Amino acid sequence: MSLLTLDHMKTDIGQYAVLHDVSLEVPEGGVFVLLGRNGAGKTTTLRSIMGLWKPSPGTVRFDGTDLTGLHTADIARRGIAYVPENMGIFGNLTVEENLILATDKGRFDQTRLKRITTLFPALERFWTKQAWSLSGGQKQMLSVARAIVEPRRLILIDEPTKGLAPAIVAAMAEAFTEISREATLLLVEQNFHFARSIGRDMAVIDDGRVVHSSSMADFAADKPLQDRLLGLS
Repeated sequence: MSLLTLDHMKTDIGQYAVLHDVSLEVPEGGVFVLLGRNGAGKTTTLRSIMGLWKPSPGTVRFDGTDLTGLHTADIARRGIAYVPENMGIFGNLTVEENLILATDKGRFDQTRLKRITTLFPALERFWTKQAWSLSGGQKQMLSVARAIVEPRRLILIDEPTKGLAPAIVAAMAEAFTEISREATLLLVEQNFHFARSIGRDMAVIDDGRVVHSSSMADFAADKPLQDRLLGLS
């Protein structure tokens, strides 16, 4: 059963056609990774799902419901969270304040908060620190924590390991695996080693089109295909 379906999605940004014909099915559960070279259209795909860019033509369906044309806030209310590449945190607010702003009613569910501090212990240590003072890895943890402070069915995450130290990347892999037990993750990632370690399913976008889709295990086993589609060699 597909949780998210993109059907012949085309997205223009100004005078430029970025997505030409994106069709994709993301099954419920686990981690789905969207791979591709720089400029292939991966980020635009996530932004189109969230209604930040408007696909036309094409449809976005979430659990059978057509989201095409809805405002971003209405899409989020249906249980979809988005972690952008720039992390989307408020630098002048504390860790606590950033998380409170992401709650529905301005207060924490203590069970979920405990889960967040278990996944990301650094956030508890820096609870009263302004977000600008955090390291890059800690900022990424805060960004992901904002996405899971309320229950979500689908979380879109754009380039979460970009510029992070190997130890932080390993910690992110563990956290994402745990988060995927309760929510589906759709991940845009350039780090193929990281993607391979946590992904269950995958697709490759090239020049605004999906050119390959399979299980991650099958793709990881086909080195010539990886080299051709991603230029890894």
